[in-house]
Amino acid sequence: MNSSFEPSTSSAILALQRATHVTLHVLAAELAGLDLTPSETNALAILADGRSRTASELGTAAGTRPTTLTSVLDRLERRGHITRGTRPADRRVVVIELTPSGRRVAETVRQTLDALETRALDGLPAESLAGFHHVLRALTEAPS
Repeated sequence: MNSSFEPSTSSAILALQRATHVTLHVLAAELAGLDLTPSETNALAILADGRSRTASELGTAAGTRPTTLTSVLDRLERRGHITRGTRPADRRVVVIELTPSGRRVAETVRQTLDALETRALDGLPAESLAGFHHVLRALTEAPS
């Protein structure tokens, strides 16, 4: 998707919103066969490293509210991509793990994200990427 961007006329927030929209559109097209929502894609990308996470850890990593995360996990569980269990020491803690099919889908998501990131960012200098990540941290940690 080709786009023009006029930095002098756009705020950083609007530029981020537009970049997010374009990125989600490209990901949806490339992952269309998996029939995932952006929130499901995000959760699977986080879980792609194979580590189990508590629901709280996954919600924090995804930047998702608990009620939204619950519905995402419900859908992923119905499709057989995750399981939810408890820890023997504290049965109140919900632990999310990928199933074998979930690992395959998560790996496809991760490979697609990596390829998109490479296409989009490979030519940028390391200092620009470091600055970009610094801005993202500032926006993520901004007081509400």
